[in-house]
Amino acid sequence: MAENLKACSVCCKSSWNQLQDLCRLAKLSCPSLGISKRNLCDFEVEYLCDYKKIREQEYYLVKWYGYPDSESTWEPRQNLKCVRILKQFHKDLERELLRRHQRSRSKPPRHLDPSLANYLVQKAKQRRALRRWEQELNAKRSHLGRITVENEVDLDGPPRAFVYINEYRVGEGITLNQVAVGCECQDCLWDPSGGCCPGASLHKFAYNDQGQVRLRAGLPIYECNSRCRCGYDCPNRVVQKGIRYDLCIFRTDDGRGWGVRTLEKIRKNSFVMEYVGEIITSEEAERRGQIYDRQGTTYLFDLDYVEDVYTVDAAYYGNISHFVNHSCDPNLQVYNVFIDNLDERLPRIAFFATRTIWAGEELTFDYNMQVDPVDMESTRMDSNFGLAGLPGSPKKRVRIECKCGTESCRKYLF
Repeated sequence: MAENLKACSVCCKSSWNQLQDLCRLAKLSCPSLGISKRNLCDFEVEYLCDYKKIREQEYYLVKWYGYPDSESTWEPRQNLKCVRILKQFHKDLERELLRRHQRSRSKPPRHLDPSLANYLVQKAKQRRALRRWEQELNAKRSHLGRITVENEVDLDGPPRAFVYINEYRVGEGITLNQVAVGCECQDCLWDPSGGCCPGASLHKFAYNDQGQVRLRAGLPIYECNSRCRCGYDCPNRVVQKGIRYDLCIFRTDDGRGWGVRTLEKIRKNSFVMEYVGEIITSEEAERRGQIYDRQGTTYLFDLDYVEDVYTVDAAYYGNISHFVNHSCDPNLQVYNVFIDNLDERLPRIAFFATRTIWAGEELTFDYNMQVDPVDMESTRMDSNFGLAGLPGSPKKRVRIECKCGTESCRKYLF
């Protein structure tokens, strides 16, 4: 066996694609790697760099996957089997030409100027970076709903400093005490024993049999916990099941940075997502807020259901709610939720739909949302209006111009 391998040389820990390319370069078929005589001359296109038309023949400058830019080659269209990449290249080209007000027709020019070709390369690199980020987000999520990423507005790529988490990250000096008891219900909705978990906390059952919230904003939600006898399908387990809708992080075209839209219809009063981040003390939030003000960014959410002691900071650690924008006419409403931790100073912040939200519609909530003071709840969001660079701080209210564009716009966030 070893005698047959003397002339063979491969890089240590070569990837599958690298091994395939080695076979093609050596013109060797390898059934185990999927290399046959039919595809022996096939190489993977990473992206297209340039375009030209000579007589009636179209040529593309191809960046080959796994090869440096210096080995990119011009190829006639009939040699390329990358239909998706070709379509995306021409879509990007046409969009940029329209943006530059150079063309209104669908036919591309016969040659691309260097600045246009460079833009298309940067766009291709950005698209690959966003796809990698999308894969990372979906690998880290623990919820059912998938995440897609889209930027058809500019060349901004993934945020440089953002870590996706699925639940609160507890900061220094803070303890989340686990609940000591659970309900003994056989059927929490129709036959609650002792009022189930909400009744034990002297509150109403939050959901109907479709999982839609039926409490008015301001009233707390008490879900069944890890010590309850009921199972995963209990109708009083909604928020803890996580995001169930496919959502898209997208770049807004009106200067509001990133936003989030739903890819599915969401029924009125349905749970959509939690606001997740790092739980810190209000003193630490004050310190960070001063830093964020100088940077022009902040994602501080005061947990002041009963008293202003803790804050959620989603600037670095967060989930998809990190990208949800403000609106003075929002389609999401904030509720305080308690599950395995019953400390009223540390509620979980859940967003529910205020109305039917259609597929393709952007998700928004009011950063300065106020509810009935009789319920001892005042939810305030200190944010930078998505990623638009507007300052804010957890204690000092600053006058920030609103850009939501709704008819009911208050003109200022705070």
